[in-house]
Amino acid sequence: MEFIKVTEEKEPFVALIELNRPKELNALNRQLMEEVRDALQLLDKNDKVRVIIITGNEKAFAAGADIKQMADKSAIDMLMIDQFSTWDQIRKTKKPIIAAVSGFALGGGCEFAMTCDMIIASESAKFGQPEIKIGTMPGAGGTQRLTKAIGKAKAMELILTGRFLSAAEAHFYGLVNKVVPVEMFMQEAFALAKEIASMSPVATQLAKEAVNRSFETQLDEGLAFERKNFYLTFASEDQKEGMSAFVEKRAPNFKGK
Repeated sequence: MEFIKVTEEKEPFVALIELNRPKELNALNRQLMEEVRDALQLLDKNDKVRVIIITGNEKAFAAGADIKQMADKSAIDMLMIDQFSTWDQIRKTKKPIIAAVSGFALGGGCEFAMTCDMIIASESAKFGQPEIKIGTMPGAGGTQRLTKAIGKAKAMELILTGRFLSAAEAHFYGLVNKVVPVEMFMQEAFALAKEIASMSPVATQLAKEAVNRSFETQLDEGLAFERKNFYLTFASEDQKEGMSAFVEKRAPNFKGK
């Protein structure tokens, strides 16, 4: 793989995907996103992986889409290329994904981070959708996910002005889970990943699916979906182990079955 590095079991049950276009501040070209898609498909099928971390480097998570690939395209070109279809795999991944963000997460980079399930940010992180400054608008979910994350008024302001959110502001508005010093952001992401990986992978995946469904449905439908997934956990060995361990006052040993 040319534009990403994948390390399986970087920690027990935790895989790491590192975006690797440092000279371009990890600008998201089509090849990079295809590599991310393929890696996620493989990791989703790997029983030795329960949680996935995606990161860039200290300077940039991803500074946006690769403008050079789009600058001379027509509307029909963009429709036929359908470059955002590769992004759908991120959303379809069953295992929890944590974005570890330092430096720039702008445009497509911000959309990429928001497509993940949780975000750990370094103090240097900057989030934003500055597409308006180059005569266009977000196209990979920015208008939808940013609005759901921080509310209509603030999302409208950021998208129509191209202004950035600092890490502290992103935390205040609920876009990120936690902000830590730059030297600690990966450590914090792994700590969160290891904690989640210690839980039942069956229950974790069903719970993730139910939380995501809340953004796509009305309350009644979402509650019915949650209830169905709750009942499904009782078909797993992990549920029997977890409840037995609780009753017996011992630590559970989850096996993902």
